Amino acid sequence: MRWDRVSVGVPHERPHIVIPVQSLALTVAGVAALTPTVLHGAASPQARTEPPAVRQSGSVGAADLLAEVGDCTPVSQGRYRSDQGAAATIPVCGTDEVVFWKADMDIDCDGQPGIRCNTAADPYFSASTAFAQSDGRPLNSETLPYVVVPAPSALWDYRAHGVRGGSVVAVVYGDRVRYAVVGDTGPVGVIGEASYAAAEELGIDPDPRSGGAPSGVTYIVFKNSRVIPLEDREAAVVAGEALARQFVNGG
Repeated sequence: MRWDRVSVGVPHERPHIVIPVQSLALTVAGVAALTPTVLHGAASPQARTEPPAVRQSGSVGAADLLAEVGDCTPVSQGRYRSDQGAAATIPVCGTDEVVFWKADMDIDCDGQPGIRCNTAADPYFSASTAFAQSDGRPLNSETLPYVVVPAPSALWDYRAHGVRGGSVVAVVYGDRVRYAVVGDTGPVGVIGEASYAAAEELGIDPDPRSGGAPSGVTYIVFKNSRVIPLEDREAAVVAGEALARQFVNGG
């Protein structure tokens, strides 16, 4: 995001996914039904030059998710702008299980500098992210699909709605659903931004100067969910598929 922020280190822990308490039984990868609220995952390497191949074959389609978020009960105390200077027209909506918003997608290229995200490629590049990897380093926008949430304010405080760094997000664009994590914060009055990797997975131009999508992106954050370590892409997909099935099937 185009502003200064402080990176927050995540303690070293055994990698796992925290699933909301209402998850009574989840079938993951067709292997086992899990009843605890913690689903253990494989440890992630500290750094990758290219993103790993991540399974995105969940049975929940874009239409299924969009049908569940067709009506908006606002949880924000007002509306957000898609960009600085635009009209404030975007509420944050909520249900018992999720918070969501429908907006554009700007490209967040911040975090660890790489071939595609750096000061030469992005004039607003920042080498920090609000949330950090398990080793304390900033996130890598080129390899990790993550979503940006507005910094807490009187308009809306994501922390009061079961959202934190590592919360699982279903991002819907056209007929595509991809799973990401909450990984950064942005200006208090603007919403609709995700990482280079998130845009790329959705078929959106990820270029930080000219890319993004002007509208049509739906962000669905599953309350009280969390991927640890935050940078574990595979764990985010497994958790996202499970939580999405639970959400569309009525919990």
